[in-house]
Amino acid sequence: MLTGVIVWGHAIAALMFGALAVWTRQRDATDGALPGRWLSVALATTALWALSVAGNGEGHAATHLLAGLRTLGWLVLLFAIQRRAGAQGREAFGRTLAYGAVAAVDIAQLLLDFASVAAPDPAGAAVIRDAATVLGALAALGALLLLHGLFPATTSSATRIVLVAAGAFWLIDINSCIATYLLGGAPAELAAARGVAVAGIALLVALALSRPGDGGVQFSRTATFHTLSLLGLIAYFAITIMATSLIAALGGDHARIAQTAFVFGSTVAVLTAASSGWLRAWIKVKLVKHLFRHRYDYRAEWVRFTETLGEPKGGAPLDERLVKAIGDLIDAPAGLLLVADGDTLAVQASWCWEGDTLPGGEEAARLAAYLHATGRILELDVLRASADDPDRAAVPPAILAHPDAWVIVPLPHLGRLTGAILLARPIVARALDWEDFDLLRIAGRQVASYLAEERAQSALAESGRFDEFNRRFAFILHDVKNIVSQLSLVARNAPRHADNPDFRADMVATLNESAMRMTDLLARLSEREPPRGEALRAVALATIAAQSAARFRARGAVLVDGDTARYAAADPARLQQVLDHLVHNALDAGGADPVRIVLGTTGDRATIDVVDTGCGMTQQFIRDDLFRPFVSSKPTGFGIGAFEARQLALAMGGQIDVDSRPGRGTRFRVTLAGAHPTLEQAA
Repeated sequence: MLTGVIVWGHAIAALMFGALAVWTRQRDATDGALPGRWLSVALATTALWALSVAGNGEGHAATHLLAGLRTLGWLVLLFAIQRRAGAQGREAFGRTLAYGAVAAVDIAQLLLDFASVAAPDPAGAAVIRDAATVLGALAALGALLLLHGLFPATTSSATRIVLVAAGAFWLIDINSCIATYLLGGAPAELAAARGVAVAGIALLVALALSRPGDGGVQFSRTATFHTLSLLGLIAYFAITIMATSLIAALGGDHARIAQTAFVFGSTVAVLTAASSGWLRAWIKVKLVKHLFRHRYDYRAEWVRFTETLGEPKGGAPLDERLVKAIGDLIDAPAGLLLVADGDTLAVQASWCWEGDTLPGGEEAARLAAYLHATGRILELDVLRASADDPDRAAVPPAILAHPDAWVIVPLPHLGRLTGAILLARPIVARALDWEDFDLLRIAGRQVASYLAEERAQSALAESGRFDEFNRRFAFILHDVKNIVSQLSLVARNAPRHADNPDFRADMVATLNESAMRMTDLLARLSEREPPRGEALRAVALATIAAQSAARFRARGAVLVDGDTARYAAADPARLQQVLDHLVHNALDAGGADPVRIVLGTTGDRATIDVVDTGCGMTQQFIRDDLFRPFVSSKPTGFGIGAFEARQLALAMGGQIDVDSRPGRGTRFRVTLAGAHPTLEQAA
């Protein structure tokens, strides 16, 4: 199976490099800094070498010859790139000598390879092959050193990727030479892995050449980290294979035990290192520092930042999410949210914070004043190291003494300081640079806007609760006025009819009902939330109408007429309140005839008409003023009754219509969904 992998891997690589060589030659120059002629030569020699490995094998003389020519081809390409980079004088002469020295070592290796083939003595041939192997490793190492010196001088992304491909070739050569020297020949597993790796290098070169110039390939941080992790895993397996092969050659009778111990120990060591948070953070910092122009992937950071603020995970409150969103940007593991409280700062929330919090008093006020005046981000490690720094006087000593306190980020919003965030030191501490400060400054303003919006929402909710209380109080005050009117009527008639037993009985009933209604009003006024009302159910309209007629019998005659068997889907308490409002207004309107409550139907809906023959209303008043709160045509009225009646009817899915003419009276019609009585009601 390994033989098939070796053959197919190198054959595919040969095909790909050959196609790249032809394509590069036809396009001439692929990049202003990348010589197309010499690049095509390097690609062609690489294709011939891979083809020889697939067809002739690793140890064939033609394969050794083409391997040396491949190294020379890439060296010439590096030299041509160096010439285009513009080095002059002694520096250019010194580098030319260096290239010549590496090329001489590579040529010497070729000569020794031919000498080993021509040597008649097997022992002498083995010594010559070992010397050629050492020279091959030295040539690859020298080429890597030349590439390292050339890499910073290149500005083209495509050129840099091609140089990385060349470096990958020489790294593979060094590993192969070491394995060959120690084991007497490269292991088949290593040769198989090399074929796959060379094919991957061909893909990398093709990707680079497809986007020449400065618009070369841009790898994301995630893709880079995963790729390097994969390469590290491949390197681990390659080293393990080489080490176990070396142990098998040198271990004698105990080779199997030594191999097992090495594999087990190395695996445990790798897993332990991979599980170390400190090591992962350190590697991340070093890779970002040396592989990327900018420390942050701003798109990814901003997406994560907004997701943390807008989508709580685990039900975390907004205050904690604000701290976490800022801390995640610079890998801070904990933090405190300090909010502006007058002229000082107070701790409002903590995220994974341990230890004492911010002290109050003058120290917190001094910090708040300084952050408001300067808007500076305070790096506490710098302040601890410099006793003369003017920023140090603004920071409370308790914060400077806290071992984990690392940075203070102000939260300005519209010229005011809404608060600050104190972040803890990450696992791998580092000094903040301009990118950190810029990102924290922008994120701080965004967090400040969230904090200000949350405060505005809280104030709006509180104002809404006061508005609801005021609206409820206005409705209740209107009901109190009605009760007072009833009691006043009883008090005026008491001196004349006190001796009448019927009047006394009616007076007692009125007093009891008024007391019950006052108790209900007090209960409604003391509720913290607005009443939700009962679920709609079938209500007998005749019962509601009879209760309203009985309630106002002391003020005047109220007659109930129409279909007394009708039911409507309503809340009984709300419907009773609506009808009481309308009957009370009808009695206030006067008129020679009694007020009538007429029950009826319109299609599948039930209707209640309250009809009076009083003064009536104009159409303009009905349209503009009747249902407006706090607008009334009565000198002592509050303008609440009609408005509340319509609101209650709408809440039950109904409506109120008005038909009135000045001097002819008024008809209020309440329309509700019809309903059928339950079995208990029907019985």
